Amino acid sequence: MNKVTMLLSALLLTGSMASAKTLVTVNGQAITQADVNTELMSATQGRVNQIPPARLAMFKKQVLQQLIGKEIIFDDAKKSGILNSPEYKNEYNKLLNRMKKELAIQVWQKKLLGSIKISNKELKDYYNKNKDEFNEKESVHARHILVKTKAQAEKIISELKGLSGQKLKEKFIELAKKDSTGPSGPKGGDLGYFAQGQMVPAFNSRVFSMKKGTITLTPVKTEFGYHVIYLEDKKPAMTKTFNEVKTFIEQRLKMEKFKKVFKQKMDELQKSAVIK
Repeated sequence: MNKVTMLLSALLLTGSMASAKTLVTVNGQAITQADVNTELMSATQGRVNQIPPARLAMFKKQVLQQLIGKEIIFDDAKKSGILNSPEYKNEYNKLLNRMKKELAIQVWQKKLLGSIKISNKELKDYYNKNKDEFNEKESVHARHILVKTKAQAEKIISELKGLSGQKLKEKFIELAKKDSTGPSGPKGGDLGYFAQGQMVPAFNSRVFSMKKGTITLTPVKTEFGYHVIYLEDKKPAMTKTFNEVKTFIEQRLKMEKFKKVFKQKMDELQKSAVIK
């Protein structure tokens, strides 16, 4: 991601994530969700969505504590008269000038991006020429119960064998929460949707041969232990429709065109600029 693209991504994402929700007040000063989101965007260079959920939750707490610390220090600085000192005023004016420049650049880039239009013909041409990009493999939605021994897995299967439909699913979820040693256990063994080849071979070959709403009648052994699998849903291989990917294509083409327009504009401005 180049510097221009990163700047635009940060600007747009910050706008979409902003929230006025007050998380805490420090000496009467509110710290909002928007404040935390802005700090996260800055710290991750716009890559907040790439942080794993568990780590992101911890990161948010750290950012909030940092913002609380800043408010405490700022409050004390005001009380001690720092805001009226010549040193502060000098640095403040320097910072204000830098911020004015950065803000003007961001608005200039956003305006340039907004002026770029992608026709419906361009969108359809891209879709028709790149359909392979929108192919989705066959996928399944499965649950599993992972245990250490074959005997444990067989006992679980025996408890499930006579059930079907909603009763089978409910019982499976109950046993997964109680007996599964895998990380998905608390979620009823839910693995969500996954495509061909995403699981280890033994698990993959078995689950994709199953019928919807059934369980494995024999344990599936992998390097992790013994699995009992429940197949919740199955989706055939397919190609996403034009309408499903239209917005994605538009964003991609817009950014590609923006890079070209930006370079052309910069070349023109540089030629007319007085650089000594």
